Amino acid sequence: MSQKTRIEWTEYSWNPVTGCSKISDGCKNCYAEKMALRLKSMKNERYKNGFDITLQKDLLKIPFMWKKPRMVFVNSMSDLFHESIPVEYIKEVFIVMNQCPQHTFQILTKRSERLLELSSELNWTHNIWMGVSIENMKSKYRLSQLKKTKAKTKFISFEPLLEHVDINSLHGIDWVIVGGESGPKAREMKEEWAISLRDKCIEQHVPYFFKQWGGFYKKKKGRLLDGIEWSDMPKGKVDYNLSK
Repeated sequence: MSQKTRIEWTEYSWNPVTGCSKISDGCKNCYAEKMALRLKSMKNERYKNGFDITLQKDLLKIPFMWKKPRMVFVNSMSDLFHESIPVEYIKEVFIVMNQCPQHTFQILTKRSERLLELSSELNWTHNIWMGVSIENMKSKYRLSQLKKTKAKTKFISFEPLLEHVDINSLHGIDWVIVGGESGPKAREMKEEWAISLRDKCIEQHVPYFFKQWGGFYKKKKGRLLDGIEWSDMPKGKVDYNLSK
């Protein structure tokens, strides 16, 4: 439940919560749901509830055991701001992150309304990066809600990118990730959508990370956009080597 991950923009995953529910178009082919159900069928005790929200309380203290600094994706198998996760438990997760300043924690949510609602109750230390997922114009509203939070480092994950997303201003955003959907039922991402966001980032001096083209055989398609591997990270925030 804390392990090395293949996700290109991080190093490790830490899952003090598992399970989620679908709320928007980007959730249609959720990789975490498929994995959770597979693990349940394999009699994995942590996934006896399948993809229902489950608090993995015994894993809260895991970050204290890591000796070397790590970049950690929090809840790769859930959404920390899911409406079924108690506020007090979210605060417990934040306390652990607050007390481990040597690590960088990356949180990603589609529930920007609850994120904004709870923002003032949470301790946003510099090692906590907060991001929202935006897959299409319908979910673009999450950007304005993220900007209003007290997070010190804010980022957007345009993954899976399902259509052209017109962004006027990235002011206050420290990082942008773009990627296509992967898996057997992956929906297409067009090159011009990714290039449009890249050009906007260049224009506004925002680090741009192109994660993948996606598709069923995502490794064959690779990570090159316009012949270049875009792996920018938030400037001055971290010094990790994430090359794969």
